[in-house]
Amino acid sequence: MITSTANRQVKTILQLTKKARLRQEQQVFVAEGLRIFEEMPKDKIEQVYVSESFLQKKEHHGLLLDLAYEAVSDEVFKRMSDTQTPQGILCVVRQPRYELHKLFGNNGKQPQLLILEGIQDPGNLGTIFRTAEGAGATGIVLSGCVDLFSPKTVRSTMGSICRVPFYMTKDLAETLFEIKQQGICVFAAHLKGEHDYDALDYRSACAFLIGSEANGLTPQTAAQADVYLKIPMGGRLESLNAAMAAGILMYEANRQRRRQ
Repeated sequence: MITSTANRQVKTILQLTKKARLRQEQQVFVAEGLRIFEEMPKDKIEQVYVSESFLQKKEHHGLLLDLAYEAVSDEVFKRMSDTQTPQGILCVVRQPRYELHKLFGNNGKQPQLLILEGIQDPGNLGTIFRTAEGAGATGIVLSGCVDLFSPKTVRSTMGSICRVPFYMTKDLAETLFEIKQQGICVFAAHLKGEHDYDALDYRSACAFLIGSEANGLTPQTAAQADVYLKIPMGGRLESLNAAMAAGILMYEANRQRRRQ
């Protein structure tokens, strides 16, 4: 059992939790909590750490079958944890990786993409992933967003991070060009939108552009959209939370496709 915070493995977990560059170099991330652990593909888990009190509960024993794990004292686990109320289990997981074409659907399913530019709130990004899975999106493109593999974002995805294909682009303009070359119509949620979102047809291959919480889409990115749309606002609001807007659009596409 690990009983010292000076332990090399404990130090590694602390650094992986805090440093995006190290996560990128090692191509792993830390997933903490019982539910998120259960959602992680077992063939992607590299190491598991459990607290002493977690191991003492009989109902937890079956969770660790066929998995190597390290027991950690409760005090050390609190230090390793990124949450205020640790549940006593965390794991190191290999980051999933996808090529762009993997986002275009399969088995005859029409592409339904979400393209995110500059999303900076970890909770928003995680919620978008979770909603995308529920709405049947075929993939997510990320450009200039908060680190997908930060502990808070990972927790917010509730496991969708390992089930929704995604592609991180360094050149959004080029990626949008490639997407449009596939015959995918790109819709931008934009203040200058002339069409209400529920008046458009999303049954064919489509993609939704969603901009940052503070500034929306950059002019350069918005210019590459095929259609500007709007979500009607009541009161004095100009726009919605990015995750909420993404959810509305994805579920409208889902509704239309289910009734097709």
